[in-house]
Amino acid sequence: MTHPPQVKIPATYLRGGTSKGVFFRLQDLPEAARKPGAARDALLLRVIGSPDPYGKQTDGMGGATSSTSKTVIIAPSTQPDHDVDYLFGQVSIDKPFVDWSGNCGNLSSAVGPYAISNGFIAAARIPENGTATVRIWQANIGKTIVAHVPIVNGEVQETGDFELDGVTFPAAEVQLEFLDPAADDDGEGGKMFPTGNLVDALEVPGVGTLQATMIDAGIPTVFINAQDIGYTGTELQEAINSDPKALAMFETIRAHGALRMGLISDLNQAATRQHTPKVAFVAPPTEYTASSGKHVKADDIDLLVRALSMGKLHHAMMGTAAVAIGTAAAIPGTLVNLAAGGGDRSAVRFGHPSGTLRVGAEAIQENGEWVVKKAIMNRSARILMEGWVRVPAATA
Repeated sequence: MTHPPQVKIPATYLRGGTSKGVFFRLQDLPEAARKPGAARDALLLRVIGSPDPYGKQTDGMGGATSSTSKTVIIAPSTQPDHDVDYLFGQVSIDKPFVDWSGNCGNLSSAVGPYAISNGFIAAARIPENGTATVRIWQANIGKTIVAHVPIVNGEVQETGDFELDGVTFPAAEVQLEFLDPAADDDGEGGKMFPTGNLVDALEVPGVGTLQATMIDAGIPTVFINAQDIGYTGTELQEAINSDPKALAMFETIRAHGALRMGLISDLNQAATRQHTPKVAFVAPPTEYTASSGKHVKADDIDLLVRALSMGKLHHAMMGTAAVAIGTAAAIPGTLVNLAAGGGDRSAVRFGHPSGTLRVGAEAIQENGEWVVKKAIMNRSARILMEGWVRVPAATA
């Protein structure tokens, strides 16, 4: 029996922040995959190597973690005053679906460099040396991201001495501005605090009633206190990911948080919406040793945060969750703000499993509602490989 040859699709493999993923130009995808739907999802699943019952993604480009099971589609922007549309797909590792419900803040740092390198930005807007500004329309959530990309000799600068905890090697620094990052009247949650409260009593069967700050900024996130679930906030991946009972508990918290935030209408829907919301637990600053062996002093940070992504504790921090952290920290009375010592603050440095990260946000009240105009953080990005991915013809 003969089988058709594989199909070649132009693609680029990039690291952005503490994540990496396969980037495509919309125009390069097979025609059936240029629009949302089953054909697109099937293609991206096969590219990444999912679903994989072995959990390794050996027969694809995925790296068998939530941080490395990602895809991005870039197209000329359909929005005024924007350069590119950026669509992010979080690919499930062991199940046959792609979650389009949120953004990836880490890979956002690679979108600007990719757009410049792939001809989406007019040459006249790229300085010979300096910084190029790329306005990105984040199509999953309908928000604007502004990337400030370093340029040397007319090309994107990728190497440098900027160190990002959770990434082994230094690289060039890319600054990201997340404009108006909170949900608005068009968002699923309807507003930054979907319940209308800075802190809620969240009833979770089998766990108890937990204090929770549920916020939709950057990405919908449920924040809880570490001590309320028996943790210190200094935990590394192994302490959580090797404990099936802990993972089941966090998934139960996530599902009930999603229901309370209005992201789902039935608890069963949580299983097909793994990317959002995130669950994070916070604690006041204390010293700990990061996964790299780096010693983090209590005086180096404002608070501790640990977050779960796609059912597992993240090895560092999701970029969108960092936006949620910065936003919540800027609003007096949230659990994040209280863990950081309370009061007014425009930036926080928090400790995560791989080290520390600083994120800034400024919050104001308008007509009794909290509003955040901008959140800022610095990441880095680098092309790892470019050329073509190949998939069996049946999936293209």
